[in-house]
Amino acid sequence: MNRARLSADAAARVEPARAFVSPSPARRVWRRFRQQRLGYWSLIIFVVAFAASLAGPLWSNDKPLVVRYDGHLYFPLFRTYAESTFGGDFPTPADYLDPYIKQRFDAPGNFAVYPPNHYYYDTLNYFSKAPNPAPPSRENWLGTDDRGRDVFARLLYGFRVSVEFGLVLTFIGTILGIAAGAVQGYFGGRTDIVGQRLIEIWSALPELYLLIIFSSIFEPGFILLIVLLSLFGWIGLSDYVRAEFLRNRQQDYVRAARAMGLSNWQIMWRHLLPNSLTPVITFLPFRMSGAILALTSLDFLGLGVPSPTPSLGELLAQGKANLDAWWISLSTFGVLVAMLLLLTFMGDALRNALDTRISDAMRAGGNQ
Repeated sequence: MNRARLSADAAARVEPARAFVSPSPARRVWRRFRQQRLGYWSLIIFVVAFAASLAGPLWSNDKPLVVRYDGHLYFPLFRTYAESTFGGDFPTPADYLDPYIKQRFDAPGNFAVYPPNHYYYDTLNYFSKAPNPAPPSRENWLGTDDRGRDVFARLLYGFRVSVEFGLVLTFIGTILGIAAGAVQGYFGGRTDIVGQRLIEIWSALPELYLLIIFSSIFEPGFILLIVLLSLFGWIGLSDYVRAEFLRNRQQDYVRAARAMGLSNWQIMWRHLLPNSLTPVITFLPFRMSGAILALTSLDFLGLGVPSPTPSLGELLAQGKANLDAWWISLSTFGVLVAMLLLLTFMGDALRNALDTRISDAMRAGGNQ
């Protein structure tokens, strides 16, 4: 009995200790972020939309997902089949929008499962009877552009290209900005002065003119745009990182790390950087918005990704050239605005989650 009572007393003392274990800083930030309902749901919607765009061929494609023909199963989404495979006369790749091929699939014992939208982003429907650009219809949900391509498909894949471009450019710019700002802020003195003067000279270069020059020399593409925009996309962030390092390098924990014999790089990356990441994390959604707008602007001017790569900027240019085709501009503008609003709401919520003063004030206001 005494042993059982002692065990119960020990468990009673352990349970309160476990109950009051403080969560990690990352979990506290995530908890405060979830309390920002608008930003939290914006994150969920944005992630779901991006995941759906990554699975674009399952939603919008000119090839069936699965075909059963003459007792055999075919998967045109993953393999190219000749027209002669399905009773055609030519060994060329099958056109699954051809009424003859569709008629073969409608024969008894055969079937084809198509995606909800029967068009890829570069599909030209040669069998359409409506002149291009055609208004929204049952066949083309958001109409077609001036070349007969499905607008919904180009918006779906254009959204994916824009987000991928924004993620890659934001990642590269963040790494370069952190490295440049950390070196200047930690070492200070001549390193800081020389670095600031070099950044001022570099930022004075005409970025748009360089893009025009390189676009005339090389074929514009995703990689070229990433490289050129990354050369300038880190400058603004480096100023914030530099300011944080200048402010934190005189803190007691940095002096203690120096007294323990840690190297400069260990102090920078293990101690200073984790305590200087607040402005970096806060600006990530806004930097991504800027990258998406930069790609859209360049595509609108004809300096972006080459055709037939789907692009929101190219669709806006088509809407400008075809003012009577209102469905092109309206749908593209709606997707772009929705994307930027979601990123803005996420950035505001992330800023509030990282700033404990704002979170405490909002919590106190909610309790009242």
